[in-house]
Amino acid sequence: MQKNSCFREFIKYSSLNVLGMIGLSCYILADTFFVSKALGADGLAALNLAIPVYSFINGSGLMIGMGGGIKYTIFKSQGKDENADRVFTNAAVLTVLIAAVFFFLGLLCSGVLTRLLGADAEVFELTRSYLQVLMMFAPMFMANNLFLCFVRNDGAPQLAMAAMIVGSLSNVVLDYVFMFPLGMGMFGAALATGTAPVISMLIQSSHRLRKKNQFHLCRCRMSPRLALGIFSSGFPSLLTEVSSGIVMIVFNMIILGLAGNTGVAAYGVIANISLVVISIYTGISQGIQPILSSSYGQGNQKNVSAILRYAQWAVILISAAVYLLMFFGAAPIVGIFNSEGNALLQQIAETGLKIYFTGCVFAGLNIVHSVFFTSTERPLPAHVISLLRGFILIIPLAFLLSSLAELYGVWAAFPVTELLVCAVGVVLLSRYR
Repeated sequence: MQKNSCFREFIKYSSLNVLGMIGLSCYILADTFFVSKALGADGLAALNLAIPVYSFINGSGLMIGMGGGIKYTIFKSQGKDENADRVFTNAAVLTVLIAAVFFFLGLLCSGVLTRLLGADAEVFELTRSYLQVLMMFAPMFMANNLFLCFVRNDGAPQLAMAAMIVGSLSNVVLDYVFMFPLGMGMFGAALATGTAPVISMLIQSSHRLRKKNQFHLCRCRMSPRLALGIFSSGFPSLLTEVSSGIVMIVFNMIILGLAGNTGVAAYGVIANISLVVISIYTGISQGIQPILSSSYGQGNQKNVSAILRYAQWAVILISAAVYLLMFFGAAPIVGIFNSEGNALLQQIAETGLKIYFTGCVFAGLNIVHSVFFTSTERPLPAHVISLLRGFILIIPLAFLLSSLAELYGVWAAFPVTELLVCAVGVVLLSRYR
C-alpha cells in the first residue's frame, strides 16, 4: 500500500509539473517561431544572442524558489510552521533585491550588454530591443518562479501547472497579436514574453484568495544563515539554467567564427528545442522535490529511494522517445522555423539535432540526480554535478572538439559532457547508498 501511494504521488507531482514546465518553456519557443516568421534569420540570430540573459533571470528565480521550497517543506513536515514562514519571507526579500539588479541593468546598460553578447551591426538593434524589455520584466519572471515553487510545495501542484500553462498560452497569443496585427516586431515578442508571468501570478493568487496557502510573510530579520541555506539548496537549479545561457554564449561565439549568422540561427533552432526537452527533465525533478523533501524530513528512506528510481526510469523512457523523434523528424522540425527556406540553415540544424540530442538521456539523469541531492540536504554532490556539466567540462570540450571537427565537434560537446558527468553522478549515488 505504501509503495502504491508513493508511486501515485510521484505520478501526480511529476506529470503535473512536466506539463507546466513544457508550457513555461514554450515562452521562448513561441518567440522563436513567430520571430522566424516575422524577421527571418536575422531575427533568429538576435533572439539566440539575447536568450542567455533569460536563463540568468529564470535561474535566479528558480534558485530562490527551489532552495526556499526545499527548506519550507522540510520545516513543514517537522511541524515547524514559524520557521517555514521565516523561509518564505527571506526568500521573498532576496527575490526583490536580485530582481532589482536585473531591472536597472536592463534600463541603463542594455546596449553594453548587447555588444558583450557578440551582436554585430546587422542584428544589434533587434538584440538590444529584446534584451532591454526582457530584463525590465525580471521582477515578474523571478516572482513567478518563487510563487510557483511555494504553491507546489504547499500541496497545490495542479494550480502551479495551470498557472504555467495559461501563462505560456497567453504568451503564444500575445506573440501573434503584437508581432503581426500590431507590427511591433522584436519589441512585441519581448513584451509578450514579459506579460506571461504576470498572468501566471494572477492564476496563482486564487491559492491565497481561497485561504488554502500555509506560507505567509512574517515580521522577522533577514537571516544570513538562512539566506545561505536557501542559496545552497537552490544553487544547482541556478547552475542548470545559467549554464545553458553560458553554453549558448560560448557556442554562439564559436559558431559565428565557423558559419556566421546563419550558423547561429541554426543553433538557435537546436537550442530552443533543447530548452523544451530539458524542461521535461526539470519538470520531473521539480515534481519529485516536494515529496522527496517531505519523505526525507519524516525519515522515510524507503520512499526517498523509490521516488529516485521512478524518476530515473521516467527520464530513460522519455529520452528514448525524444531521440527517435529528433532522428527521424529532423527535417520537418527544422522546417517549421526555417521560414525563408534557407538551405544552409536547414542542413546545419538537421545535422546538429541528430548529434546534439544523443546526450539528452544523460542530461535528464544529471538534472534528477542533482535535485535528489539538494532535496535530501546534500548540496555538495549536487554542486559537483552542476558545475561539471555547466562550466568545467562543456566549455573546454566545445573549444577542443570544434578545433578538431568544426561544427560536428560543437554539436558533440553536449553529449560527451553529459555522459561524463552522468558517470560521476552514478559514483556519487553509490557512495550515498
